[in-house]
Amino acid sequence: MRPYTILNSAMSLDGRIGIKGEKIVLSNSLDEYRVHKLRGSVDAVLVGINTVLTDNPKLTVRHLKAKNPTRIIVDSNAKTPPNADILNDEAKTIIAVSARANKKRVKRLKEISAEVEVLVVGQSKVDLGRLMWRLYERGVRRILLEGGGTLNKSMLQEGLVDEIFITIAPTLIGEGVNLIMGELDGRIDLSLVGIRQYGDQVVLHYRLKGK
Repeated sequence: MRPYTILNSAMSLDGRIGIKGEKIVLSNSLDEYRVHKLRGSVDAVLVGINTVLTDNPKLTVRHLKAKNPTRIIVDSNAKTPPNADILNDEAKTIIAVSARANKKRVKRLKEISAEVEVLVVGQSKVDLGRLMWRLYERGVRRILLEGGGTLNKSMLQEGLVDEIFITIAPTLIGEGVNLIMGELDGRIDLSLVGIRQYGDQVVLHYRLKGK
């Protein structure tokens, strides 16, 4: 068993979700409210270490009253900065690391606060399938994936995503970070659920076929 997982992302008209090493905002205020409402409806929010290092997000719920979800970081080498905003005391944070992560960095992360937990899942890198199973064991039933291109690819490749929301922003970026970085082993087919307009942006809603 594993949690039901929803991938949510915003991208430019030419398919970029960001610029490497630079924080950019693609969602407008209407879509941002939708995202925070979605965030408030799940048990946990999942990101990769690159998102933490580039955007320094809090991943809490704003603009409406809702419980903050547990924040989960896929961080194989324990590179999460101890002063990162995602480690504040506004919600619980789980940092998933590998057995090969630097022991001093792991120890430092464990000592931050009672709201921060380090979970060793996998040998040389985080085993995503096992992580999902461990989270389900802890009562996590719904996850919002707000990852970058690398984590998105891995989650999709391993069949760990059930539903997708993609916001299309009216802008062109050129070279940047793709929704999925790298090649997939095979095509992943989707079924369109609906299309919504939020001001000058469009949100596409899909489910993965067979889910």
